[in-house]
Amino acid sequence: MKLDLRLPIGLLFSIFGAILVVYGFMSPAENYRQSLGINVNLYWGVVLCAFGGVMLTFALRARSKAP
Repeated sequence: MKLDLRLPIGLLFSIFGAILVVYGFMSPAENYRQSLGINVNLYWGVVLCAFGGVMLTFALRARSKAP
């Protein structure tokens, strides 16, 4: 059995990123007064989703090339 760690890492980061994106969209703007009005949860959620997507892409490409 060959385990590629990119698959669970990609899933983990994608799920956490999606949670942060949803929370960033649904939270009121008053929550971000301390961070100079920047919706930190939304931006970091997008970053985590992108990183998770890259890891999932690499894992699926490696899985399709394996004999």
